[in-house]
Amino acid sequence: MDFLILAKDIGGQAAWSGDIENYTGYQFISGPELALKFEEHINKFGVDVRKEEVIEVKKKGENIEVTSINGMYKAKTVIIASGKRTKELGVPGEKEFKNKGLTYCATCDGPLFREKDVAVIGGGNSALDAVLQLMKIAKHTHLINLTEQLAGDPIMREKVIKSDNVTVYNNATVAEIIGDEFVNGIKIVRNNEEEILHVQGIFVEIGLMPNTDIAKDVAKNKSNEIVINCRNETNVSGIFAAGDVTDVPEKQIIIAAGEGSKALLSAFRYISRSK
Repeated sequence: MDFLILAKDIGGQAAWSGDIENYTGYQFISGPELALKFEEHINKFGVDVRKEEVIEVKKKGENIEVTSINGMYKAKTVIIASGKRTKELGVPGEKEFKNKGLTYCATCDGPLFREKDVAVIGGGNSALDAVLQLMKIAKHTHLINLTEQLAGDPIMREKVIKSDNVTVYNNATVAEIIGDEFVNGIKIVRNNEEEILHVQGIFVEIGLMPNTDIAKDVAKNKSNEIVINCRNETNVSGIFAAGDVTDVPEKQIIIAAGEGSKALLSAFRYISRSK
């Protein structure tokens, strides 16, 4: 097959992950290391990879048109594997201090906050993973959780709760991000009382949204994920989807990799049977 990969970056959510212990073949590997292995494998086979953000995917006649920031491509088949992106808080100060102490990736930016006080916002696995990484880097980590108790895996919860340099704030909401040139605090509300935590870094880990805005014609579920069948086919012929952008029930790197293989085999079968 003559094919092209269009991607804003290589690795996606895998590159944001911390310690990975459930990807077969590696007893232990970090997210950035695994993403690098993926890229090395792609390069070995001379695959055409262009780091371009895709704006739109649509069926036009017998072809599918893919529009990126750099132009338009035509293809017989397209596999949408655009993953998910982080949700934003939507509070005062968030946009002003983005990348000025406020970030959405502990794996990427955690080392910048060594021996500093930081806050993690969220209560699920992504927030717990961020805290577990920051426990080894930051001086102290404040975990701001909206609900009565932390969610996520029990083992991760236990490690976080038992840590001496982590404070958990349950039933807490974020009211404002505070700073001057850079972040220097976060205002939270607990039991109708405001409290300011003096931190130099803030990590937002409140969940993910599927990157499906590029494909307006394909069917989606109530979570805005692309609906696929067991062959990774969407409701639009020639358009396939794989990974976390779809409605597959579990979101794991190894599952996404398998789904990607299925989608490519289905695309190959589609082209082979087409006139």
